[in-house]
Amino acid sequence: MKIVFAVTPAPGHVNPMLGIARILLTEGHEVVAFTGTAFKDRIEEIDAEFRPIAASADQDLVDPFSRYPELKTLPPWLELLRVVRSCRRIERLFIDTIPAQYEGLQQVLLHVRPDIVIGDDCFLGLLPMLLGPRSRRSPIVCFGTSILHWPREDGAPEFLGLTPATTQAERDEYAAITQEHDNVVNQPLARRLNHRLEILGIGPLSTSPFETMIKLADAYLQLTVPSFEFPRSLPDSVRFVGALPIIPNQVPLPPWADELDGTRKVVLVSQGTVANRDFSLLVAPTLAALAEQPDLLVVVTAGGRPVDAIPGPIPANARVASYLPFEWILPKTDVFVTNGGYGSVNQAMSFGVPMVCAGLTEDKADVNARVGWSEIGINLKTNAPTPLMLRDAVRTVLDTDRYRRRASLMAEEFARIDTPAEVLRAISQVSQKSVSQNSVPLGTAAVKKVN
Repeated sequence: MKIVFAVTPAPGHVNPMLGIARILLTEGHEVVAFTGTAFKDRIEEIDAEFRPIAASADQDLVDPFSRYPELKTLPPWLELLRVVRSCRRIERLFIDTIPAQYEGLQQVLLHVRPDIVIGDDCFLGLLPMLLGPRSRRSPIVCFGTSILHWPREDGAPEFLGLTPATTQAERDEYAAITQEHDNVVNQPLARRLNHRLEILGIGPLSTSPFETMIKLADAYLQLTVPSFEFPRSLPDSVRFVGALPIIPNQVPLPPWADELDGTRKVVLVSQGTVANRDFSLLVAPTLAALAEQPDLLVVVTAGGRPVDAIPGPIPANARVASYLPFEWILPKTDVFVTNGGYGSVNQAMSFGVPMVCAGLTEDKADVNARVGWSEIGINLKTNAPTPLMLRDAVRTVLDTDRYRRRASLMAEEFARIDTPAEVLRAISQVSQKSVSQNSVPLGTAAVKKVN
């Protein structure tokens, strides 16, 4: 089959795309990837074809929010302002790029004429196709790079890190929060989104765009296991496919690799690849917290940034690297200290690594809420933990069997899923259904040209 990927140009979206693409390429399928220019080399390295997204919809990998400096000014630890900040990020990075994403994708589809289009959950340029006639588009499979954006039975909104309500008092509290959330987030997003869709002759939407992607996709691949999602009824499109295999040997082992010989417990620390502009938030306080712990070896990955960006002295029991091969470090890790990136959290869970989480930006409050709720780690519920908080949490995870046991059970659930097989099965089923319905692989023509 010919398969076109339409992917948000950010590492947390492109990395899983590369994992899915490698599975498909191994089976002999042709893959074309439509995304940001910064990923051209990585895409071509796996023998896929690269097509660049329009510059107006591309992102700066070093500073994803460089075009929108106002997004950096709101303090994330204030509840209401944090929600507003998340709302504005969604508006600028995902909604405003819909016309450019859609127009560019149509050109790719007309040239390639794929059998299937696969997009990530935030590539909203797929919405005009999903909202158009089913017979006028290729089958569409989406994959989730974040928490599952689907309504909860307790009515709690996203972005606030709220765990499932267990009492009527909590449900009443959530209802009040939801009303404010609707005023602050949902209504402004809906107005902006429907304006963009109106330009394309589509809409309006009455639900969130991310919920619509889940509902209308022919299949929706959630890159986790059921136990990491809050329990609720889900549409038939959702398939839990586990964690994608880590692409091996992306970076060499560090020169100090032989020090991870089992004589000391290993604490891995990361702020990911997006929220890592300020290492004083998590990396530096963790180094300070564990500096006087001789039984620990603290390993820091800077998410691609230079190691000299880490402030302060590096303690004697710490080792740092710009990047680390996760397939090597995770099996050796006893505790993972993270700000809550969805991909890295799921990779850690698949290896049975318990966690300490501290992060509120992007989707991290909701990811970390799931870590605490599932008891695979401790959620510190802050964006700026103190060294004392971190030291106590790390020692508690190391010294309490409950977290290791829960993490081990989660790893067993991941191991029961044959992720490549599940991905191939979902795509095959969508393809066969499309053939039986005589769908035409054209994209869609039921929209207006954007000038």
